[in-house]
Amino acid sequence: MAADHAAFQLKETVKSYLLEKGFEIKDFGTYSTESCDYPDFAHPAAEAVEKGECLFGIGMCGSGNGMQMSLNKHQGIRAALCWLPELGALARQHNDANFLVLPARFITEEEAKKIVDAYICASFEGGRHNRRVAKIPVEGEVM
Repeated sequence: MAADHAAFQLKETVKSYLLEKGFEIKDFGTYSTESCDYPDFAHPAAEAVEKGECLFGIGMCGSGNGMQMSLNKHQGIRAALCWLPELGALARQHNDANFLVLPARFITEEEAKKIVDAYICASFEGGRHNRRVAKIPVEGEVM
C-alpha cells in the first residue's frame, strides 16, 4: 500500500479492513497527514510489485491521478484508477491491473472497501484481453 497525506486516513481504513480479512500488508507510507509527495511512496511500492515481493498493490492520493501516473512509469506495472466497484473488477478482468488506485477525496471509506473487494475477487480473463494488454509498451519499447 502507498498513499500521500490526502489519502492517509483512507489507507489506514483499507489496511485495517484487509488485515481483518487475513491479508498480509506491506505499508510503504505515508504514516501521517503531514504534507508529502506521492511519488516518494509510489516508487518503492511499484518496485515491490515488479520484483514479486507483493502480489498486487493499492495506491491512493487525493485525486488518484498523481499516484497512478507515478506507478505507471514502472515497467510491468498496470495501475488502474477506480472509483466504482465495477471499475475495480474490470481493471483485473480486462487489463490485468496489478495496482489498484483510489481517489481518496472522491470516495467514502465504504465505497473504497467495495472497490477493493471487487478488485481482489476478480481475476484476469485472458482471451482477447491478452492481445490488448500485450500492446501496452513497457519501458524501452517503441510501438
